[in-house]
Amino acid sequence: MQQQGCSAEDWTQIQVSEQFDPQYVEDAHFSGPVTIGAFHREFDLPGGLKIHSGIAHARIHNCEIADDVHLWNIHNYIANYRIGRGTCIENVNAILVEGKSTFGNGVRVPVMNEGGGREIPIFDHLSAHLAYILTLYRHRTEMVQVMEKMIDDYAQSIASDMGEIGEEVRILNCGSIKNVRIGDYTQIGGTSRLKNGTINSNAAAPVKLGSGVKCTDFIISSGVEILDSTIVDKCFVGQGCTFDKHYSAGESLFFSNCQGMHGEACAIFAGPYTVTHHKSTLLIAGMFSFLNAGSGSNQSNHMYKLGPIHQGIAERGAKTTSDSYLLWPSKIGAFSLVMGRHTHHADTSSLPFSYLIENNSETYIVPAANLRTVGTIRDAQKWPKRDNRKDPNKLDQINFNLLSPYTVQKMVQGVEVLDDLKAISGANTDEYGYKNCKIRNSSLNHGRELYRIGIVKFLGNSLISRIEQHTFSTLAELRQALKPDTEIGSGEWIDLAGLIAPKSAVSALMDDIENGKMTLESVQQRFVDIHTNYYIYEWTWALQLLEKEWGCSVDEVNVSHLQKTIQDWQQAVVRLDKMVYEDAKKEFDLNSQTGFGVDGDASQQKADFESVRGKFESNPFVLAVNEHIARKTTLGQNILTRLQQL
Repeated sequence: MQQQGCSAEDWTQIQVSEQFDPQYVEDAHFSGPVTIGAFHREFDLPGGLKIHSGIAHARIHNCEIADDVHLWNIHNYIANYRIGRGTCIENVNAILVEGKSTFGNGVRVPVMNEGGGREIPIFDHLSAHLAYILTLYRHRTEMVQVMEKMIDDYAQSIASDMGEIGEEVRILNCGSIKNVRIGDYTQIGGTSRLKNGTINSNAAAPVKLGSGVKCTDFIISSGVEILDSTIVDKCFVGQGCTFDKHYSAGESLFFSNCQGMHGEACAIFAGPYTVTHHKSTLLIAGMFSFLNAGSGSNQSNHMYKLGPIHQGIAERGAKTTSDSYLLWPSKIGAFSLVMGRHTHHADTSSLPFSYLIENNSETYIVPAANLRTVGTIRDAQKWPKRDNRKDPNKLDQINFNLLSPYTVQKMVQGVEVLDDLKAISGANTDEYGYKNCKIRNSSLNHGRELYRIGIVKFLGNSLISRIEQHTFSTLAELRQALKPDTEIGSGEWIDLAGLIAPKSAVSALMDDIENGKMTLESVQQRFVDIHTNYYIYEWTWALQLLEKEWGCSVDEVNVSHLQKTIQDWQQAVVRLDKMVYEDAKKEFDLNSQTGFGVDGDASQQKADFESVRGKFESNPFVLAVNEHIARKTTLGQNILTRLQQL
């Protein structure tokens, strides 16, 4: 070793494996206890270069180095790390653990409210649903305290003065890495600084960190990519997320499949599929999920009085158009579209699927308008297809259903709201006032009609699914089959950042937490169980609404009630699909062809358009809509035939 230019403060503290070959160690200095494995493997680099495992030009202090590790050109030193088999580290500044570290576990993130009060302790296994109840149920102080203690206990259980770099890790051309635990198969290339965090990478879902990236006080989950000078400070990053193109994220929680590019996030709760791709887009002090933020979208949480203490919520599926603005506090209903600047603290949570449009500095609501748009349907179809999570152990339980007890209860509320407005202000009123917003008469009437169509469609879907699951030959047998399997599901439903659940089930979970009956593992399993039993719970809720529609209980329902529900469902499905069909048709009209065939006549314009976009009749989405109409019509007829035989 000394002939290879190596030195040690105390050679008696250096241990090597029986198959160790000193020819692969040169110009290395060792201090403290160091163990070194064997060097058998060659690494293939891009361009055809091969390098052999070994240690060269490095200072190593108090490390355990497994077999087939390659350490080369460590500018300062590596201290207090266990380095896994097959790992390659080249051209880095320093990698060290200083003192006892929890590697980002237990860090408090002041999510939503920059003034404090909602600090969430992050840890390796944080789910969106646990974060939801810790963030929004602060009034249940005992539950929050119990959960925080469990998380702190976990953080202390993994605390160590030795860091871990897993197997098959690649760390190339990087700056400093301090107090960071790095999982198997992580790829780190050109990062600037990593400090106090955990990278939960594994073979099934590797993590990739790219050039210029800076991360401090963080937990990064499996399958994440953070690239191109992105800054992450005091954040939890969930499975399958992608940050790129100089994105800046501070004091925020991001859960499954979020994407951030160009813009900035500050103190946000980003539920699954929160997406922002544009420069000058700021998400701040809000809770979002399934969000698509347009370019230049912005919010304000500071009224220049008591500081940046305000917050807002955009429920699942909300969209903001280019240059939209929301003054917090506000609450935007599920699957709503925000256009323009809104400064009057709107609350449209009881009017889902709406447009919020600015007109002369006023917020106008167009209720239910998004129910009939092709964009909403396309979003619901694309989210499951864009699930980037490869890890078999999913932290978040995501329900992708567009129509669920959560959204349908809001549509029921929406009908009641619109009916009350008309009853109070009169049927012929031009504009109605609602929670700092306005609704035009025509919008109110059309919105009520669309809500009813959506409600009927959901109820028909649930009824048909239930009937298909059972065999029966008499009305009595059918009535028995329609009875719910559990009482869980009645009452209000909530969306726990992706997990759609009965509020009673969530309340029972929080009771068990307060009573000391739960562990971190059992809390996560309870979320899994609620998600697994979704359709069982959904039927309990849907049947209660059906009984109101029928005007009788399931024990008294007759065939004509069921036939009418199915027939109404058929009409609702066809009507909504035709509305979506007509909305899709707008993408193929003459206005959409502007800019095509620039140097030719109308025929060339049409030909150029069709060569790029195709024909309307052969568009895959249009074909799917037509096929959906035919399939649902046939399904309805089959169910009606079964009912006629009773």
